[in-house]
This record gives sequence, structure tokens and C-alpha cells, in this order.
Amino acid sequence: MRTKPVLTDDDVKAMAAAAEAFAKGHQWNVTIAIVDDGAHLLHLHRLEGAGASTVDMAIGKARTAALGRRETKAYEDTIKQGRTAFLSAPMNAMLEGGVPILVGAEMVGAVGVSGVKSDQDAQIARAGIAALGIENV
Repeated sequence: MRTKPVLTDDDVKAMAAAAEAFAKGHQWNVTIAIVDDGAHLLHLHRLEGAGASTVDMAIGKARTAALGRRETKAYEDTIKQGRTAFLSAPMNAMLEGGVPILVGAEMVGAVGVSGVKSDQDAQIARAGIAALGIENV
């Protein structure tokens, strides 16, 4: 049997605080979702001024990144390159802004953000993950 790292409550709180601080520092009103490796919701915060639709999108981006074990931008790029059949994949948020959390080769969760431009959503997610002090590649 192997040992696998998992997110702790303190990890989730640190990521949430860092992501929120980054978003607020840019005056970006977003929703931030953090899920575990099974795509189960661990944290959700809709910042003041973020649109109602950002809640479902942030959760969807986090879940898609966790279940697919890759950034949601990869799915968006695949579709943009003409593989429109991929739209039938059982994922519900294939836009940039969902980033998996990797500890070495182990995927332990994901952060999904929605509310600003997709590349900005991803910046916020990465800022949250950076609070863990790991190299997330």
C-alpha cells in the first residue's frame, strides 16, 4: 500500500486566504472553490460583487480540474482547436480557471475561480495554490 498526501483544513484555509487576497488586491470580484482529489467541495466563497453564475462555474472548474487531473485550459484549447466533439465529455466547466493541486505526481485537489477573464481566474487559483509552498507543475 502506498501513502498519499491529502489537503488538510489548514491547507484549504491558507489557499482560500491567499486566493482571496490576490483577487481583492486586483479588485476582482470572483467566486473561489476548492475541492479534494475526488472533486468534493471543501471551500466556497463568493466575494462581494461577484455574479451569481460564478458560483456554479467556479465549482465546475474545480471539479473538472480535479477529475481530469489537468488545468481546464487544456480542455478549452482542445475545443478551440476544432475538436468540438469534446463538448460532449462529462465535464461541466471546460474554460480556463480550474487548476489541479499537485504534490509531486499526486493530484490532491483543485482550485476553481470564476468572475473575471479566464486567464485572471487561473492567476487567482495559482496564487491560492502557491500558499502551500509546493511546486505545482
